[in-house]
Amino acid sequence: MIQAPRGTKDIFGTNSAAWQYLEQHIRDICKLFGFSEIRTPIFEHTELFLRSVGETTDVVQKEMYTFEDKGNRSITMRPEMTAGAARAFIENGLHNEPLPAKLFYTGPNFRYERPGAGRLRQHHQFGIEIYGSENYAAEAEIMALGYHLLKRLNLSDVVLRINSLGCENCRPVYRQQLIEFISQNLPNLCKDCKTRYEKNPLRTLDCKVAECKAIMANAPSILHSLDDDCKSHFENLQNLLNVMQIPFVVDSKVVRGFDYYTRTVFEFIKEGLPTIIGGGRYDGLIQQLSNLKIPAVGFGMGMDRLLLLLESQSLLPDNLKNTVKIYIGYAGENGFSKSQELVNLLRLSGISAESDLVKRSVKAQMKYANKREIPFSMIIGDDEIANNSAVVKNMLTGEQTNVEFSVDKIAEQFGFVLMEG
Repeated sequence: MIQAPRGTKDIFGTNSAAWQYLEQHIRDICKLFGFSEIRTPIFEHTELFLRSVGETTDVVQKEMYTFEDKGNRSITMRPEMTAGAARAFIENGLHNEPLPAKLFYTGPNFRYERPGAGRLRQHHQFGIEIYGSENYAAEAEIMALGYHLLKRLNLSDVVLRINSLGCENCRPVYRQQLIEFISQNLPNLCKDCKTRYEKNPLRTLDCKVAECKAIMANAPSILHSLDDDCKSHFENLQNLLNVMQIPFVVDSKVVRGFDYYTRTVFEFIKEGLPTIIGGGRYDGLIQQLSNLKIPAVGFGMGMDRLLLLLESQSLLPDNLKNTVKIYIGYAGENGFSKSQELVNLLRLSGISAESDLVKRSVKAQMKYANKREIPFSMIIGDDEIANNSAVVKNMLTGEQTNVEFSVDKIAEQFGFVLMEG
């Protein structure tokens, strides 16, 4: 028996309905904020991720699915979606259209890491991008979108933590301070942090090893090294979040895992759980990939992880199991023909209906409808055809009602909403 590769999973049934529920909320909130969808390839040239994500990051060094195709080109299954969106923005000339450009995407990403709850080798991400604004209002807007999405999903006790990583002018000052601090504690840090110390010391602030976290808690704060422009930008952002009534906490230990971040970074977290939403500003990303100097902000959200959280807190709707409203059963050949006719008319009018396709007995048909938890059912035979009506049974209460073979009558009797037009 061939099984799905480790770190992947099949999505079907109630799980599929839960995905659709989350995706609909995502689409609704993005429409409300004026974001349009972009869909990019699931694989790109490897160079895209080397130049954008950064060669010293864990993703590039340890986790990418990279292979050589039949044309001897190095191809990588996308480990994240910001780089692909940036490439598409440049390649398709979206910078020539009115800015800022506001884009969103959903889809699978691929990382070779140890699978666990909410951490898959093929995982799914929702993300947004704003290209063309240096203003702190762009950061506030994407934080607001994330805040209102989580609020719509009724998630409680989620905290927005924000930080500034400074810019190319002030970050080198902090980097030197951090190197000096780490060098004094290097023997007590984990193997990964010792490597990060040499290649990307800022990443030591994000280590999840308890011993490292305890040591780095005493590291100097980057907020004390910000130049006047970065300090003003960060203060203005905080003031705007207060105006928008979006609660937040300033946390100088918040960093992101990719090299392209500058100035503002942020995370929505729930105590004791991995990051729900993470993002920030990356003003140099477009320039790294082209000769264009266009600022950008955005965030990414792990959809698999969020669905597990919604399920664990019983925040998914109870009606995800079935959308079929009525089952039209039959007895005899004439009944079969009439059941198919009526099911088709109901569907054309926007009412979800189902009928038998495998020639079950009447008893087996009702058993099937009951197992599927279809709320209403009827059986059509010769007598029902002669009377142009049949008894409809409420499968939950057992109540029975005689209804004409009319879409309008059936909809009126049971409160079904007809599709306009």
